[in-house]
Amino acid sequence: MTKKNKLLRIYKILDEYYGDLKWWPADGPFEVIVGAILTQNTNWRNVERAIDNLRLGNLLSPERLRRAKDKRIEELIKPCGYYRVKTRRLKTFLDFFFDEYEASFEAMFSAAWGELRKKLLMVKGIGEETADSILLYAGQKPVFVVDQYTKRLCSRHGLIDGNATYGEVQRFFMERLPADAALYNQYHALLVNAAKDFCKKTPRCSSCPLGKMAGRPKEDWTS
Repeated sequence: MTKKNKLLRIYKILDEYYGDLKWWPADGPFEVIVGAILTQNTNWRNVERAIDNLRLGNLLSPERLRRAKDKRIEELIKPCGYYRVKTRRLKTFLDFFFDEYEASFEAMFSAAWGELRKKLLMVKGIGEETADSILLYAGQKPVFVVDQYTKRLCSRHGLIDGNATYGEVQRFFMERLPADAALYNQYHALLVNAAKDFCKKTPRCSSCPLGKMAGRPKEDWTS
């Protein structure tokens, strides 16, 4: 089986198992962007608590969040950790958003996604995974998001090298799949869920829907 066919087979199996996962869970593009920044170095449950706090504090809009005092934001986003750093990152993004696009999501996402990606990566605190999450989940751009769950599951199934870079993994997917934002959205969500449920650091292959597709013996699965 070619790697492309194996990639499609994995998608089919996981899609049948999980169904439509409807990622990213958010109310509009700004909430997606806030979540993408806050989720750095923490789990989604903590991010949800922080976003709920911002919502209750009536700060989930670019204008209000930009005007808010740092101390106020820090207090509200404490559940997601690194709250001072993340407050600065939110404010830095907002400065970029207002300066470059006059706080217009339509203007920002009407740009070619490759050029927008370059600009996002120049914003302090926004790395590749965060930038691509913004492009895919907030802007519906056909950009595949890569994370540690993706790398772990795909390396165990012999699709990628365990030491592959972010860009190498991303190109692997984007060169073999149609350029379709909805497909990339669902595929990434499927990989994350499968890695969390089954492809853990100590894998649960016997109960995994992909258990018979392993690329190398279980005893070698240490990453």
